[in-house]
Amino acid sequence: MNTEYRTPSTTAGHITARPRKSAGWEWPTITLFIGCYAVLTLALVWLASVSVLLAAVSIAVALVLHSSLSHEILHGHPFPSQRVNTALGVVQPGLFIPFIRFRDTHLAHHRDARLTDPYDDPESNYLDPDVWARLPRWQQRILGFNNTLLGRMTIGPLVAQWAFMRGDLVAIRNGDRAALAGWLWHLPGVAVVLALVAWSPMPVWGYVMAAYAGLAILKIRTFLEHQAHVRSRGRTVIIEDRGPLAFLFLNNNLHVVHHMHPRLPWYRLPALYAAHRARFLACNDGYMYHSYAQVFARHFLKAKDPVAHPLWRRD
Repeated sequence: MNTEYRTPSTTAGHITARPRKSAGWEWPTITLFIGCYAVLTLALVWLASVSVLLAAVSIAVALVLHSSLSHEILHGHPFPSQRVNTALGVVQPGLFIPFIRFRDTHLAHHRDARLTDPYDDPESNYLDPDVWARLPRWQQRILGFNNTLLGRMTIGPLVAQWAFMRGDLVAIRNGDRAALAGWLWHLPGVAVVLALVAWSPMPVWGYVMAAYAGLAILKIRTFLEHQAHVRSRGRTVIIEDRGPLAFLFLNNNLHVVHHMHPRLPWYRLPALYAAHRARFLACNDGYMYHSYAQVFARHFLKAKDPVAHPLWRRD
């Protein structure tokens, strides 16, 4: 999630399209789930006794993959039953983001006509210019740094988590039962995960730092998924990377393909993009990077755009 300094939308009630019910079990996704939990288990029960650092790195990578798999779940994969899919995702070893809250806000984010809207897109990093102008200078500096890739990977998880939890707390105080239920379903899973970690050779502090590192890696993907653009179709990026990050992100770097075909499983996105590359690039007005190396070269120390939405006007 990319929610920054505002209350996120708390319901997916405005979404008309429901997650797809697949024709059968999707074995590529199921296999990745098995492999992901195998890596987590081995890191906790064996690798942590050899090297806490190596275990933390392995856990961070596995948690990135698990987050990407959780994204698949909320779009209707890998089982035909959405109840089974939700049960698979409700325990989040990444600790910080409740799956049900992720589901609700992310489905609201898929209203493409409202992408980057400071109020109606729960995953927007833009602020209303009036709100930005009223922020203290120190907050503006923090958010400005957060708009560089270095900032997004270092302080970005903390900034986003603070804003997300603050927004949900306000929503719960205002009587939002969906927000409350999301956290009530999440917290027992966190307790179970931390209990297992405490039982293992892995120190709890090491696991929590690994979970933070996993969020930092995920920020590479979300950093420039969307831009301010006068047309909604020009707001979503394509990054033509086919390396390890593309795998960990389950091809969500082909982001405009995912937004145009949100019910398509991750392993079918590359072929669809390859077959219709010119169409997708024309559709998003050429908002494209060739690789994540290019993203790092351009934006590691340079903000990709302003925090205040450059095209925002209040109707």
